[in-house]
Amino acid sequence: MSELQYATLPDGGRLAYRDRGTGPLVVLLHGGFLDHRMWTPQLRTLPTLCRVVAPDARGHGDSTNAAVPFRHTDDVAALLRHLDAGPAVLVGVSMGAATATDTALEHPDLVRALVVSGAGTSEPRFVDGWTGETLAQVWPPLFAGDIPGALKVWNKFTSGPHRELSDLDPAIPALIAEMTTKTWLKHTADEKDWSEHAADTWARAAGLTIPVMAVIGGADSDDHRHNAERLADSVADARKITIAGTAHYPNLEDPDEFDAAVIGFVEALA
Repeated sequence: MSELQYATLPDGGRLAYRDRGTGPLVVLLHGGFLDHRMWTPQLRTLPTLCRVVAPDARGHGDSTNAAVPFRHTDDVAALLRHLDAGPAVLVGVSMGAATATDTALEHPDLVRALVVSGAGTSEPRFVDGWTGETLAQVWPPLFAGDIPGALKVWNKFTSGPHRELSDLDPAIPALIAEMTTKTWLKHTADEKDWSEHAADTWARAAGLTIPVMAVIGGADSDDHRHNAERLADSVADARKITIAGTAHYPNLEDPDEFDAAVIGFVEALA
């Protein structure tokens, strides 16, 4: 795998990223509390056909923590300008999907197309009960310093509401736990959350004219599936694909089908 590189942001922060391959530019945006390693399968396969850039979001992985207000969308734009690259196909899962859509709204000149999974924009709608309740259960043990207890709850998203972690390849929840622990240990319980996001995203997303593909994990929560579907249903040039038997991280559970969908989507853009 390529060496980790760093881009200096306008406010002095630094984003860690990997940059591999040549061809159409694809940027892989990871989920919340994770880092670029969630794209390990794709960093092996996609660079044979594309130039693939996979950053760690601000406050995650090997990127620096924020000390001033910031938006993940602006960080992605700054990275692309640092690379003098774009427009890019942005591929995001969960928080990364929200960042991808926000970037298309806030920096349209830098975005060629979107692939989203597990989210639609940075303004998710949680109504199924399970998703919001599970997320709320993470914080008490985490703020009490009980990282194993918080991880046990957090990894429910990895299996989804209808399966157990024992139903998965154990390497997947182990990787999620490893990345999440690294990010959590970068922060303190009393640390200010400096992150901000774009406004009025759903109304604005309906005006997107770029191609969009929603990749749906068939075993993901209703809320996560419906937020990605909502984006695809809002956009004129959009498609949806469901990967059965996968939950919130379909790229890890079924990388072959996920990669085939992304490659087919990118090739169709040409």
